[in-house]
Amino acid sequence: MQRASRLKRELSLLTTEPPPGITCWQNESQLDDLRAQILGGADTPYEKGIFNLEIVVPERYPFEPPKIRFLTPIYHPNIDSAGRICLDVLKLPPKGAWRPSLNISTLLTSIQLLMAEPNPDDPLMADISSEYKYNKQLFLLNAREWTEKYASQQKKVSKPLEEKINQSKTGTTNDSAVQKRKGSNICKKEKKSRLDS
Repeated sequence: MQRASRLKRELSLLTTEPPPGITCWQNESQLDDLRAQILGGADTPYEKGIFNLEIVVPERYPFEPPKIRFLTPIYHPNIDSAGRICLDVLKLPPKGAWRPSLNISTLLTSIQLLMAEPNPDDPLMADISSEYKYNKQLFLLNAREWTEKYASQQKKVSKPLEEKINQSKTGTTNDSAVQKRKGSNICKKEKKSRLDS
């Protein structure tokens, strides 16, 4: 199956050579359900924010683009309240610019660029777009506020950070103790609450 082999290759590359500020991984063990994180770029209102995204890979991939949406709320003219993204490479021609030669890494990099340079002339959120065009200071203030409120590192521990914390915990157990799998010492109630967030 072309999709499975290509996805494995892409995920392997995203793990070994991720684009700067981007991480991507499989959600559970499903190959067609991925998660990604984009760090807000320096000198943008999203700086120091960690933005989570959901990537659903269709059966016909790479002939059809993956469906990508933000799980973290973001104040942006091209991203709506449901996390949908207005970006030409996420759509098939004639309206879009998706090509099978593109990949998930390219798409995530394009989204990261869109975060740094919004396109107010092709908005999903008309009110945010006019604010960006005609009152940029207010837009920057609102975008920073949303980043602090929803994407701040202090509020939520991201998956990669969570793994580092778990590794340091298992690394400090005494030598005679049997090493447990990451997360196995967390009770089911805590696991469920983490999955819900």
